[in-house]
Amino acid sequence: MTADHGHRGPFPALSLPPDGPGLFEISDPDQAPGTGHVTNVRRLAGGERPPGSVLITVAAWLLALIGGGALYVSFSAQYAYVFAARHQNAASITEALLLDLLMIVFTLLALGLSRAGKSSRTERALILACAVASAYMNASAADTASPRSVVAYTVAPVALAVVVDRVVAVIRRHVLGDDEGSAWTALGRALAGAARLAGLVLLYSLRFTLAAPETAKGLRRMVLEAAPLPGLPAPQEPEAIDPPPTKKAALLALYRAHPEYGNRAVASKVAAELAPAAGLQANTARSYLYAELESRAS
Repeated sequence: MTADHGHRGPFPALSLPPDGPGLFEISDPDQAPGTGHVTNVRRLAGGERPPGSVLITVAAWLLALIGGGALYVSFSAQYAYVFAARHQNAASITEALLLDLLMIVFTLLALGLSRAGKSSRTERALILACAVASAYMNASAADTASPRSVVAYTVAPVALAVVVDRVVAVIRRHVLGDDEGSAWTALGRALAGAARLAGLVLLYSLRFTLAAPETAKGLRRMVLEAAPLPGLPAPQEPEAIDPPPTKKAALLALYRAHPEYGNRAVASKVAAELAPAAGLQANTARSYLYAELESRAS
């Protein structure tokens, strides 16, 4: 599509693509094609902005102004801290500007990625890291015995990081319509977890003071249950080996299976018959059989 944009003069007209979505119309299905009506005259030029774009643009410019002011405040405190340690003017200025300039770089990267519809989680986390490090350096230059002094020195980088993160989040919602997780959310969860852990440690320390044996046993049981040892194979028991039967046992087994078992009248004859099979003398076999008959009778 060729547009001369009201070309006047000696230079040739430029072929430029239309700016924006162009003409917007609603067609009546009962009418012939091309007989619809335009619902928004501003769209005729194709340059209508999405709702809220102006406000977000103003917020971004205000962010730049706020960032400049916060940069000056933070630089003053960091320069005093670094100069007191290094006593070198140029090096102190460079190091004092480092964290805040890095925060600005990551801010621009996050805003650019958000406007392009891409994730900026890493950049937002780095903005938070720079803000924490900058606040630490500012706090080192403050009077740590005075909470008011610490707040006065640390509020600038922290407030700037909060505003930057919210501007990035709003731009993402405006461009993509999604809510990307904030680095502040992860930090809040980490702090909440640390606070809960500290509370548990304090509570169990108090309980150990009041009831040391029971608390120690409970903690021991909890640790053992939380970290069980890997299962070990059960020891294999050796197979039971039946001892070889004695001659007496072999004789009595043969006698108990004999048809004349229990008949005392023929016991002597049966003993002489079974003795060779058990490897015994006839007299010995006879005494074993008589003892069997007496124990059976009793």
